[in-house]
Amino acid sequence: MEELNLKGKIIGLDTMVFIYHFEENQIYSPLTFSIFENLEKGDFNGVTSILTLLEILVKPKRESNSILAERYKILFETFPNLQVKELNENIADIASDLRANYNINTPDAIQLATSLEAQADIFITNDASLKKITEIKVLLLSEMLK
Repeated sequence: MEELNLKGKIIGLDTMVFIYHFEENQIYSPLTFSIFENLEKGDFNGVTSILTLLEILVKPKRESNSILAERYKILFETFPNLQVKELNENIADIASDLRANYNINTPDAIQLATSLEAQADIFITNDASLKKITEIKVLLLSEMLK
């Protein structure tokens, strides 16, 4: 994480960062562990949309695992240095610009707009199609592994 010089920055986190971490993805969980460890220490501040909570709860609910769903909610609500932003009129406006200009889907547009509204320096995702966004530096987890 030091080589990226994220210290003191605001980092937008896409849903996949959380999913890879919670599901202990073999390829990406060492990296997501490092991201969340540095976030917890306060090396940088994180921001994500409330949509992330919706998306991370799907698998535990699909598996009827209410205990895991509750753990995810609590972790999400209490994680240090992580701001979870509600959808508001300004985010919707920014997201509609992103959709119009880049033809991206609504959840991606909302995630990016949330980061832009929070004045994030970087948006971390693993969706290569979002690299075309010029309003914010988009960093792929797959690039961070190299």
